[in-house]
Amino acid sequence: MFEYEIATARREDLIREADAYRLVREAKKAGRLFSRSQEPEGSVSGHRGRFTRAA
Repeated sequence: MFEYEIATARREDLIREADAYRLVREAKKAGRLFSRSQEPEGSVSGHRGRFTRAA
């Protein structure tokens, strides 16, 4: 009976740890998405000077 209680407690600990890990990953992902949407739009740098014209 004692081994069963230890195994059950360990399983509950692993589930809590996985939930915390998942929550952190979701928060980081949401933070990245939020920061991208808040970035101001900048000008695109041209690369015309790097290449010669074909024609």
